[in-house]
Amino acid sequence: MVDNQHLVQRDNQTEPRIERIHPGDDHQTDRVEKKRQSFIRRHPLWILLGVIVVAALAVAGWFAWQIYFHPYESTDDAFIDARSFSLAMKVSGYVTDVPVTDNQHVQTGEVILRIDPRDYQITLDQANGQVNVAAAALQSASAQIDAASAAIDVAKAQHNSAAAALQYAEQEAARQQQLVKSGSGSVQAVQQATSNLQQSQASLAQAEANITSAQKNKAVAEAQKASAAAGLSQAQAQAEEAQQNLKYTTIVAAQPGRVVRLTGAKGQYIEAGQAISMFVPDEIWITANFKETQLTDMRPGQPVDVTIDAYPDHLLHGKVASVQPGSGTAFSLLPAENATGNYVKVTQRVPVKIVVDTWPADLPIGPGMSVVPTVTVRPRH
Repeated sequence: MVDNQHLVQRDNQTEPRIERIHPGDDHQTDRVEKKRQSFIRRHPLWILLGVIVVAALAVAGWFAWQIYFHPYESTDDAFIDARSFSLAMKVSGYVTDVPVTDNQHVQTGEVILRIDPRDYQITLDQANGQVNVAAAALQSASAQIDAASAAIDVAKAQHNSAAAALQYAEQEAARQQQLVKSGSGSVQAVQQATSNLQQSQASLAQAEANITSAQKNKAVAEAQKASAAAGLSQAQAQAEEAQQNLKYTTIVAAQPGRVVRLTGAKGQYIEAGQAISMFVPDEIWITANFKETQLTDMRPGQPVDVTIDAYPDHLLHGKVASVQPGSGTAFSLLPAENATGNYVKVTQRVPVKIVVDTWPADLPIGPGMSVVPTVTVRPRH
């Protein structure tokens, strides 16, 4: 009986405590609300200052994150790129040697493929023979010119002699005529002087004709020399072409790189212009397509960290080489025309060229492989 009374008293004593802390008590809620409103009315400036401080801290935190903790721009729309090209034969023929294989690395000047050179060697020998013939014709024409020049000199000398003889014959004929008139000469002497005069006139005419003929012969020889010179030039050009065709029977590497997708095989007949392989130069880089909104602070020369999807454990370092002056779609075969129809704004991507300081020599890396570049667009503080 005593224990029950004591229990009732304890319950009665603890009941008010439960009522004071009960969250649903309206009286207690009103008291808290009144105290809050009273504090706001008494300290409005402190409340406003606290709000401003919190907002300032939030803005400062955002800028600190952007500048101090996130000074990077990255994209997974990036690939290894190179100026790959196809290797093709300049001339046709049967393949005689293929000293390389697929994916093999070659240095400048190394032989990649050869075709049978015998036909082209014969053509070169024939062309060289034509060069010799043309050179001989040119030499003969030059000799004819020299002979014609000498003939002209002889004809001119004969002309001078005939002119002097004619002058003497004219004087002698006039003197004999004068003697006959004075009665001291004879008719026979006059006739002889007249005959000599006619012979001298004929000799002079012949000398003049000889000069004209020699001059014509020289002109013909000069024309023959010009023709022989043209023939020699043509023969030399044909010989050079034959020499080049003989050289084209061998394909050599113009720069260091790798032979890819080799199709040429020994014994195969290859037409002129037929591709026999692809070639990937050692000079490769990264083309990263960044969103245009990521280019605000991106500049050439900024450092770049690169990971290759195929080799995620290898971290490469490089720098931004250049930013294309225009989006990728602007240089496509059929660029988008936004002047007509409904327009939906889409964030464009701009290709950025990134060069790597040193590519790992022990890893097969080539065009088309996916990479993830991270550009430090702002210096870390």
